[in-house]
Amino acid sequence: MPMKFLLSAAILLTTALLLSGCGDSQDQGNPGSEVANLKVYRHAMDQAPTSLDPVQAANVYANFIVLNAFDTLFSYKYLARPYELKTNLAAAWPEISADGLTYTIRIKQGVHYVDDPAFSGGRGRELVAEDFIYSLKRHFDPASRPQGAWLWSGRIVGLDEWKQAGSDYSAEIAGLRTLDDYTIQIKLIKPYPQLLFTLAMGYSAVVPREAVEHYGREFAIHPVGTGPFRLTSYDTSKVILERNPNFRQEPVDIEFEGYDPQRHGFSGVAAIDGLSPPLVDRLEINFIAEASARWSSFTKGDEVQYASIPNEQVDQVLASKRPVTLKPEYAEKYHFAAGIEAGFVFQTFNMDFPEFGYNEDPQRERRNKALRCAINKAYAWEQRNESFYIGLGKVFPGIIVPVAPEFDTNLSTESITRDLAGAKKLLADHGWTPENLPPLVYGTNSSVTARLMFEQFRAWMKELGYPTEKIILKRFATFGDISKAWKESRLPFVSKGWGLDFPDAENTLQLFYGPNGSPGSNDANYRNPEYDRLYELASTMLSSPQRTEIYHRMNRLLIDDCVSITGLARTRIYLWHKDVIAIPDREIVGGFFLRYVDIADTEQPAITGSVFR
Repeated sequence: MPMKFLLSAAILLTTALLLSGCGDSQDQGNPGSEVANLKVYRHAMDQAPTSLDPVQAANVYANFIVLNAFDTLFSYKYLARPYELKTNLAAAWPEISADGLTYTIRIKQGVHYVDDPAFSGGRGRELVAEDFIYSLKRHFDPASRPQGAWLWSGRIVGLDEWKQAGSDYSAEIAGLRTLDDYTIQIKLIKPYPQLLFTLAMGYSAVVPREAVEHYGREFAIHPVGTGPFRLTSYDTSKVILERNPNFRQEPVDIEFEGYDPQRHGFSGVAAIDGLSPPLVDRLEINFIAEASARWSSFTKGDEVQYASIPNEQVDQVLASKRPVTLKPEYAEKYHFAAGIEAGFVFQTFNMDFPEFGYNEDPQRERRNKALRCAINKAYAWEQRNESFYIGLGKVFPGIIVPVAPEFDTNLSTESITRDLAGAKKLLADHGWTPENLPPLVYGTNSSVTARLMFEQFRAWMKELGYPTEKIILKRFATFGDISKAWKESRLPFVSKGWGLDFPDAENTLQLFYGPNGSPGSNDANYRNPEYDRLYELASTMLSSPQRTEIYHRMNRLLIDDCVSITGLARTRIYLWHKDVIAIPDREIVGGFFLRYVDIADTEQPAITGSVFR
């Protein structure tokens, strides 16, 4: 869901101090100071978001908060896998015209924003259809520093023209209208089968204009929404949210949400049937960069209640990798679940750099392709898998990930098989020598793991014949910093992960669509006319064997151009305390599951976990 503006630490800290005054001074995140009967769930993540404004919710870290502080028209069923859409703010499924171009969506009445000084009298008003129109317009207003416009650019009648005319909020857009206070009408330029998926993403969360104008840039750290929780504290180490007292009462139908006793029975989630979220009084989302530190906090028992297993602890914790099972002493204390992620990790060359990508000299451009292909052949995916993903990752060719329904099981694995001899021959055949190889700047965040990954990559390149001093490490203090560098096309080589925003291979194929170049999602700035033609052809098609074949052709084009070194889908192993009633997830649904988390009143019996995907 995919993954993407930096606010200074000083601003975050100042705002955290101001916001902390909104909560009870007795319970600002100290585990030992909670008032009686207060239900608290403490989650842990490996990075902190740099903005909580939906128009900048470009990564899983931001979405964990955005999807709890704000609301979207649609969402996903809590437990159903494969993922299934459901209505959220929408009162019912849309009415869609026969030509697939007009969507009419009714929204729920009586939904109110949290109380906030931005509103008259400080009382949250009712959410209306115009709020959705305003929220979508913000993605086409450069002043908002938006990152999600790629989802709707070229899709909605008049929206791009509205931006070109100056983003005047008083001007109407023919394809984005309200029919009344509770009815939205969207008119498309051409069919867009993924539209409803986009309306479940954090980017499409509905915001009130009053709050955006009241807080200005600080809206990014002072979210005002209609979600199940409201923010009370935010800094670079932790976010604290408390139950939204204005949140609508909607009892859980656990069967509708996809409950399967065989897959989910161990977790106790059947107990929330009939209850109305949110089910805890407070969420604490802790940002702990190092896996060992997260594990330490998790195993203390009275700090974070969720974690993944650090590589160095795998042999101590797991009884088996295939299938994943815990040793008895851990199974007695923790629930667990495991499955392949809905996404992947990969590297890509930035084709804007003439040293590796497009070049005015056709001969140099051909040599650049040979260089990219040689680096690709020298990359050792299985070694990377063993070193950093405990050997449980799934290495696959191309960018259509294994959980996507269009995954190509027949694709050759040549592009993911290390061939050092072939790589060296490619360099020699195209005149590359240690003296004329261009410097390669490798950007990464400041974590220990990221540094180790770089050193492994540099060792592979040294084996290829690349001079060590020409593989240059450039470290960034935060994820926001490196994300900004990608968006501004400042790095020749991008190493990142991408989580699916929705269950359709279009979501990874768009990462290489020409018009999505920087600052859009196409960090590679790849521009292949045939690839773009096929993407545009498939973009209006419903799921079918014909569309899948087009997807596969696009995938093969990318592999042939050696524009990306890909890829690996990680196996996620989640552990959580047995007093937590939940099935955690960080994939397509992001943080949406947090509204369903409950805390047991008494200790749960020792039951083993489950592989649920």
